[in-house]
Amino acid sequence: MTTAAAAASFMIIPRHVLGGKGFTAPSDKVNVGLVGAGGKGKENVRDLFKLNDVQVTCLADPAEYWDLNRFYYKTVAGLGPVSDMVENHYKEKLGYSKVNRYIDFREMLSKETSLDAVLCATPDHLHAYVSMLSMQAGKHVYCEKPLTHNIHEAREVSKMAKKTGLATQMGNQLHSSPAIRNAVEYLRSGVIGKVKEVHSWVPATRWTNSLKEMPTSASPMPKGLNWDLWVGPRSNRPFNELYAPVTWRDFWEFGLGALGDFGCHDLDAATWGLELGLPAKIQVHPAGFSNSDIIPYGEIGYFSFPDGNNDNEFIEVTWYSGGLYPKKSKQLPSDIVFSRRGAMYVGEKGVMVTGNGDTPKVFSDKNLVQSVETTFKLPPTEGHHRDWINAIKGGPAASSNFEYGAHLTEITLLGVLSLRLGGALIDWDAKNMKAIGLPKADEYIRESERKGWELPKG
Repeated sequence: MTTAAAAASFMIIPRHVLGGKGFTAPSDKVNVGLVGAGGKGKENVRDLFKLNDVQVTCLADPAEYWDLNRFYYKTVAGLGPVSDMVENHYKEKLGYSKVNRYIDFREMLSKETSLDAVLCATPDHLHAYVSMLSMQAGKHVYCEKPLTHNIHEAREVSKMAKKTGLATQMGNQLHSSPAIRNAVEYLRSGVIGKVKEVHSWVPATRWTNSLKEMPTSASPMPKGLNWDLWVGPRSNRPFNELYAPVTWRDFWEFGLGALGDFGCHDLDAATWGLELGLPAKIQVHPAGFSNSDIIPYGEIGYFSFPDGNNDNEFIEVTWYSGGLYPKKSKQLPSDIVFSRRGAMYVGEKGVMVTGNGDTPKVFSDKNLVQSVETTFKLPPTEGHHRDWINAIKGGPAASSNFEYGAHLTEITLLGVLSLRLGGALIDWDAKNMKAIGLPKADEYIRESERKGWELPKG
């Protein structure tokens, strides 16, 4: 089925609005279809298994099998293994098992008439396309981070979510963790006073450090892989084992480097807690080899956000990856040791340090504050997936819904934009979606799409 034919068969009318056949009542099970049965898709399915009012009824993936044992997943995945896992789970739990398998998710959307929602766990370059077509078909959507691969997509996905009124959630699962929520409550409560500096760091690097050019040869095609579907909106090219699985993150066309991978996690607390808008100036320098095709080994980046309370003041956010760390604030004790992944918030009354998923530590005059009182409390959460399901059933919107998720994603993508331009300083015209004086940026702000894979309009 062509993209045009698929899109033509969908109506932008959510079934939860209309009621009738296919309507999901609060007491009913939510039927979820998985798109992207790789390692992350498999993890998401296991999370859905924990929810008694959810049933995974169908899966779609262009790959029958991936061996992920040499990666952090330490498992096998793909359409076959993940479908088998789902069927075995429900056979044991419910006494029966029936999960429909599809190579092309568009066929799944067309045929699965009882489907309520879609969970997208594809590589980054397919996130927007899957999310948009799923919402266009009236399905609630959970999409892994980053929400999109470019800024234009982020804005269109946000528009579509608002237009359809569907329940959405970006898969930055740490958003629902006690560590980030505590950090947000501390920041909103003014525990360290007015914040002027934020520093966030992750240890992530490029997968293949020796990579200096795009693959020029073809590798044997894995059995059961529809490579054309995997490539999706990108220009087609011969399959090479450096592209998939997992290591696609090393290439700008498919992945977005450490910043794109971790920014929606590790810039979340600052964005949420300080209610950051979009940065006015962005500059991210690559660490190690990088070019227009290949991501850098690491990076250090600077984001300057207008202070919403004072147009003449800015909140400076600095990003580090690849083993880079910030200089310790003078307000911290000299013997403090930063975790491998964490953040430092410098305020007028003290410094807050986070890391390792622990409760934030607050220091005043180099001394650890023993008791921290917060005046601001976030609504309780039952978990990232649970909040999405509750939203589907008529509860409050999930807190990392596509409006917020698109905003956080755009922040990270502005850093990626600077990286793709070799570390250029970006003056961001948010209203017109333009990098002032940098016409080269336009091709990354809105990337070209292969014929038949055009993004629907939000």
